[in-house]
Amino acid sequence: MTAAPTGPAGGPRQGVPVGLALVRDAEVLGAEPFFHELIAGMERRLVPLGVPVLLQVVATVAQAGERMRAWVRHGQVQGAILIDLLPGDERVALVKELSLPCVVVGDPVTAGGLPAVWAQDDIAMCDVVAELVAAGHTHLGHVAGPAQMAHTIIRRRTFEAVAAEQGVRTTLFDGDYSEAAGVRAIGALAALPERPTALVFDNDVMALGAQHEARRRAIAVPDALSLVAWDDSALCQLAEPPLSAVGHDVQELGELAGATLAEVLAGAPARPRTVTVPPARLVLRGL
Repeated sequence: MTAAPTGPAGGPRQGVPVGLALVRDAEVLGAEPFFHELIAGMERRLVPLGVPVLLQVVATVAQAGERMRAWVRHGQVQGAILIDLLPGDERVALVKELSLPCVVVGDPVTAGGLPAVWAQDDIAMCDVVAELVAAGHTHLGHVAGPAQMAHTIIRRRTFEAVAAEQGVRTTLFDGDYSEAAGVRAIGALAALPERPTALVFDNDVMALGAQHEARRRAIAVPDALSLVAWDDSALCQLAEPPLSAVGHDVQELGELAGATLAEVLAGAPARPRTVTVPPARLVLRGL
C-alpha cells in the first residue's frame, strides 16, 4: 500500500487535495446548507496553504472506504476529513491501516484516538430541552437524523435523559434529513391522541418540511406547535414565521477542522487530540 504524499518538510503538499468522502443522498445534500458552510470553512484554512478539498458523495460507508483506498493507492490525497461516523465505524480503522492523516468532525469517543473537532451536541441538546420546558412545554418531540450516526445517538440519548430529568413527556420520530421526513413527522403527530407541543429537528430542512405540512394541516406555528431546527441557517431566518434554531458558526467548525488537519500534515505529534467548538445555542424566534 502506497502512503499518501507529503511535502518536503513534512507539511502540506501544495496542489494535493485532502479528501472528504461524504455518505449522503445527493438530493438531500443539495438542499442542506450545512455542508456548504462546513466546506467553505475548511477551504478558508486549507486553500491558502495550496491544499484544495476534494469532495466525493457516495451512497454507503463501504463505498466511502473504497474511495479512500483508491485515493491512497493512486496518491490522489494527502489527508482526509471524516464526518457522520457510526459507533465503531470501519473508516476509523481504515485510515489508520492506510497511514492516511485524518481529522474527525465528531465526538472523541467515536473518533477512536484520531484528532477530533467536536461541537458538543450533548450540551446543546441539554440547553434546548431546558429552554422548551422553561417556555411551558410538557410534551416534547424529537425528529432525528439517520439513526445509525453517532451524533444522532448522542442527541437522542441526551434529549430523552434531560426530558426525563425535567419530568416531561417525549414522543420520538425517525428522519433522514430530508424535507419529506419533516412532512412525515407532522403526519404522524397529527394522528396522535395527545400531541407534543414542540418538536426538535436534527436539521433545518426537516424543520422546514414540517412547517409547510403544519400550515397545510392548519396547525398554527408556533401557537399550537413550536418547531426548533438544528443549525440556524438563512432558510430558518427567512421562513414564515421564522424558525427557532440551534445556532452555531458552521464555517468556524470547518475552519477548525481544516486548521487541525493542516497541523497534522505539518507533523504535529500523533496523539489523540480533541478541539471543542463552543456549544450551539438556541436562537429563539417564538416558542
